[in-house]
Amino acid sequence: MQEQYRPEDIESHVQSHWQEKQTFQVTEDPSKEKYYCLSMLPYPSGRLHMGHVRNYTIGDVISRYQRMQGKNVLQPIGWDAFGLPAEGAAVKNNTAPAPWTYENIEYMKNQLKLLGFGYDWSREFATCDPDYYRWEQWFFTKLYEKGLVYKKTSAVNWCPNDQTVLANEQVIEGCCWRCDTPIERKEIPQWFIKITAYADQLLNDLDTLESWPEQVKTMQRNWIGRSEGVEIKFSIDGSDDSLSVYTTRPDTFMGVTYVAIAAGHPLAAQAAVNNPVLSDFIDECRNTKVAEAEMATMEKKGVATGMYVIHPLSGEKVAIWVANFVLMEYGTGAVMAVPGHDQRDWEFATKYNLPIKPVILAADGSQPEIHQQAMTEKGVLFNSGEFDGLDYEAGFNAIADKLVALNLGERKVNYRLRDWGVSRQRYWGAPIPMMTLEDGTVVPTPEDQLPVILPEDVHMNGITSPIKADPEWAKATYNGQPALRETDTFDTFMESSWYYARYTCPQYDKGMLDPAAANYWLPVDQYVGGIEHAIMHLMYFRFFHKLMRDAGLVNSDEPAKRLLCQGMVLADAFYYTADNNERIWISPNDVITERDDKNRIIKAFDQTGRELVYCGMIKMSKSKNNGIDPQEIVEKYGADTVRLFMMFASPAEMTLEWQESGVEGANRFLKRVWRLAYDHVSKGSTQPLDVASLNEEQKSLRRDLHKTIAKVNDDIGRRQIFNTAIAAVMELMNKLTRAPQESEQDRALMQEALLAIVRLLYPFTPHICFELWSSLNGQGDIDLAPWPVADEAAMVEDAKLVVVQVNGKVRAKITVPADITEEQVKALATQEAQIAKYLDGVTIRKAIYVPGKLLNLVVG
Repeated sequence: MQEQYRPEDIESHVQSHWQEKQTFQVTEDPSKEKYYCLSMLPYPSGRLHMGHVRNYTIGDVISRYQRMQGKNVLQPIGWDAFGLPAEGAAVKNNTAPAPWTYENIEYMKNQLKLLGFGYDWSREFATCDPDYYRWEQWFFTKLYEKGLVYKKTSAVNWCPNDQTVLANEQVIEGCCWRCDTPIERKEIPQWFIKITAYADQLLNDLDTLESWPEQVKTMQRNWIGRSEGVEIKFSIDGSDDSLSVYTTRPDTFMGVTYVAIAAGHPLAAQAAVNNPVLSDFIDECRNTKVAEAEMATMEKKGVATGMYVIHPLSGEKVAIWVANFVLMEYGTGAVMAVPGHDQRDWEFATKYNLPIKPVILAADGSQPEIHQQAMTEKGVLFNSGEFDGLDYEAGFNAIADKLVALNLGERKVNYRLRDWGVSRQRYWGAPIPMMTLEDGTVVPTPEDQLPVILPEDVHMNGITSPIKADPEWAKATYNGQPALRETDTFDTFMESSWYYARYTCPQYDKGMLDPAAANYWLPVDQYVGGIEHAIMHLMYFRFFHKLMRDAGLVNSDEPAKRLLCQGMVLADAFYYTADNNERIWISPNDVITERDDKNRIIKAFDQTGRELVYCGMIKMSKSKNNGIDPQEIVEKYGADTVRLFMMFASPAEMTLEWQESGVEGANRFLKRVWRLAYDHVSKGSTQPLDVASLNEEQKSLRRDLHKTIAKVNDDIGRRQIFNTAIAAVMELMNKLTRAPQESEQDRALMQEALLAIVRLLYPFTPHICFELWSSLNGQGDIDLAPWPVADEAAMVEDAKLVVVQVNGKVRAKITVPADITEEQVKALATQEAQIAKYLDGVTIRKAIYVPGKLLNLVVG
């Protein structure tokens, strides 16, 4: 064993051993309990960032720990390889997306290996492989045959820069989430999968996900947005037609003072024919993105149509307005406006001087004050004719029942969730396997023509998709008839919705999944990924699993039992303002800082002496130039140090502040572990530990050792609080470095302790632990070693340290047998010289005893 800890020598050697022995390659083994641990697959952008490192370190720690529990552990890795960034990079670098993607995969793969992650590399695949997406295409055709896929012209969020459709969640403050370009509204034909058909299952099954974060489940419940209400039919004044609206508040129905419709509603187009003001307003709305999240704060705008509906119960005429806060894709594209009890409706009515009629009493029974804002609380009805005096529930039911009885309303359950639009107009994605015949008939691509292969040798001009620009690519035949292939490609969330299942049988070529392998490994036991994926990815992930279940491919209801959402990695950020007012961000590596006595940054300068603005700790990103290259840190300190810091600096779910001083601290700790082991090993072999003859000091140290084993086991396995597990090992290390090493028993106890510590640290720092295990003569490779088991007998305390107070002030500490009674403690305390002097000439009026911890003598 070498004297100095040199990670550059150890880590490459250990990684070569893992590769040669195929240590982490697994197969199905019904005789062992399986454990499937999965971290969300990376996009091959070119380099790993610290967010990747944190995600994959968490997954690797869990995987290695579970393997030491004797389980058959699958931890795979692959690449979410399709997507828009590759197209942008191809245009910029005058190449095609495919070679750029494959080069990045190779580079990032080497980076992952440098960090020592225990992946089963035999299962690796990229989602741009035809052998992968052929089954996605096949499955899509089966969904089409089952009526779960359809095509319709739909208003979409269109990014003119990226030339593609964006989901609502991908529009941030009216701009594209990738390029920050203002989006436009556009109507184009789109392919959809009926996720709404599974809305109830997706909602109800959240209750079965006991080990998913409540925050994620709440976000999904809100996104699904199940609501019970009434769809009401208003007759249009002067017409035989009617207008339907959906409301979840029929109790406020007598307070309707206008009806608002979306700019895309057929009535709006009808009313705009001879109304240029309304026509212009509709055009304005068409080119303005309105996300639901923005509705509360946006300026409410509208134009009257000049048309009216008749209130079904009061018979009053109610004006129809076109409003920018109503979306055609939600509900019926029309809302009944009750400005007295809905703030959005109130703002619109106030702006356009429309009537406001309160119909719900305030909590104290008084009429609500609605001059400043709407009264949105539920309560007792008034101003509502025959329904006056009813509370919310009774009013809801009475009005709903009357509308139903008059055939003017229908009770309905609605969802906020909308069908999944999977069409994208970009090139670098899986082709949608549909064809159009000469007569306009749309048919799925026959199975013998799958996969529909995306050509990879293309030229990108940054404007038009190569498969749209090449008419020859689209030409095909269907039963001998000429046909044209669909030139849209799949949303990349398609690939990431089922990759976890394909990992169970990546080479299987007889179908989408090998049922035997899939049902052995699935569901995933532990999934690790960022909270930013709570809605889009995790919703589609759950949906796809249910689709595969109903197709007979898997037999479980949910894809993952347990979910851990790791926090972001933050770093210092600095900039200066250029002459053109552009912010120029400077890497923290190139910044000179001045700090106060609490180590807080008070001034910052670049290498030229220019003073910089310090923005605090923010998320690492390329745009802020504050990312830290993991490879540089690994080269400087070693992979184990980086891994240890990542797991120790913060609880996994919380943000992690990158501090190189913390990395240095982690490195010093590993050097201490190495030094203690080296000093121990250099003294030669040890005798077996004789537990029965340990002295009190040795018993105490062994008790601390086994309490640490128990705590680390609970922290990693049950609580998943990894930083406290590491802290417990560090605390034990402090005790071991001070422990005497004179006798054979001392050295035997140190041997037991070091063998335990090496296994406790192995999930976090596998390379150094591999070497130390060997140097300590641990049995076999540590990769195959069992997790240490806490000795219950060793943790039983023979004695307790009791703090003795007199009138609440500490006067002494006494050691007493663990099974001593209160009276015996009191007797020992009063005999203690340091206590006796405070009892001289006084009476003990009361004794307060906390067993094994505290005795307070109250005297007077």
